Amino acid sequence: MPAELATTIAGLIKAEPRGDVVARALDSIRTHLGMDVAFVSEIVGDRVVFRTVDAPGLGEFIKPGDSHALDDVFCGHILAGRLPELMPDTAAEPLAAAMPGALAIPIGRHMSVPLRRADGSTYGMFCCLGQVADPTLSGRDLAMMRVFADLAEFEINREHAARAIVDDRRNRITSVMSDDAMTIVYQPIWNLVTMAPVGCECLSRFASWPSYGPDHWFAEAAAAGLGTALEIAAIHRGLAGLAAFPDMAYLSVNASPATVLSGELDSAFAGVPVDRIVLEITEHDLIVDYSAMTQALRPLRRAGLRLAVDDAGAGYASLHHILDLRPDLIKLDMHLTRGIDEDRARQALTGAIAGFARDIGSLLIAEGVETSAELATLRALGIELAQGYHLGRPMPLDHAAALFENGRPALAAA
Repeated sequence: MPAELATTIAGLIKAEPRGDVVARALDSIRTHLGMDVAFVSEIVGDRVVFRTVDAPGLGEFIKPGDSHALDDVFCGHILAGRLPELMPDTAAEPLAAAMPGALAIPIGRHMSVPLRRADGSTYGMFCCLGQVADPTLSGRDLAMMRVFADLAEFEINREHAARAIVDDRRNRITSVMSDDAMTIVYQPIWNLVTMAPVGCECLSRFASWPSYGPDHWFAEAAAAGLGTALEIAAIHRGLAGLAAFPDMAYLSVNASPATVLSGELDSAFAGVPVDRIVLEITEHDLIVDYSAMTQALRPLRRAGLRLAVDDAGAGYASLHHILDLRPDLIKLDMHLTRGIDEDRARQALTGAIAGFARDIGSLLIAEGVETSAELATLRALGIELAQGYHLGRPMPLDHAAALFENGRPALAAA
């Protein structure tokens, strides 16, 4: 094997993505063999469909997406054993010579080997052809072409495996949305001065198999390209309970930056009093363009929508969110809340964040309050709002609505 060809093969093995690998493999073997056309085809039913084509100057005659009846091209007869994989001179093969020119160009020489799926079935063909015969082509050339065909076959199977994973994810997410396997629970948010409920956060729960937590389902939906669809479905279901609460109460819903930028929030909030909605954006989601986010949110915020930044104090991203989005509410990360009554450093940082929030006109919400001691410390630090298991676990809609009638939290045991 020539050194430059070995280098090309090594590069192809490392190349990404798959389309580049296959295209470069076709270009390399076509150039090495002095052919006019190289392509990878897929057999779909009784037809051959060209998937990747390398045909400089001949694009009008053969291009990706073109298809032909299997019996009208050499590939079908090669697979059936009626024609050989290597034909230095197609005129020397009676069957090939008698076939009409399906590709609209003369085929004087032809080489083709099958590509197999992981299960052993035939995917299609890896082919090279030239317009004039070449009697110097030999079995060595065919063996070389098989090396490149193997690379293409590996990449095609890898892509199909990845696609199968994505399809499986999409099917699961679609099933979750269509089978009502996703339900909404409401966790109350309390005013720590009056100890009265002011709103609830809408949280998704999934009853489908496999039994994963909400974070997993939303991450899987995003990986399958359905992140926005699942988030919008959750928002719709959460806001459907708004009428059960008094007019002074708000509901908080979650949306990723991708969903905000998708433009789908307008339809999700249609017909709902926007001034009773808080939109939470977590610090874990990357925001590439804050100006685009601000522009997308501006009409809704003008209509009364309030914005919350989640997990303040958990990382650098939350600080960026606060500075660039100027939220109405800042949610204190639960890792700061946990054990705050026994940790002066947590108290100092929380006090600093609370002062910062007041300076920019934001309210601070402490998340994850689990004990009476934590609650007392947060009240002493001047934290305005809080939520957590000590104040109320996520609960069904009717239980959450009943809290606003009673006006006092049923505090859990410390």
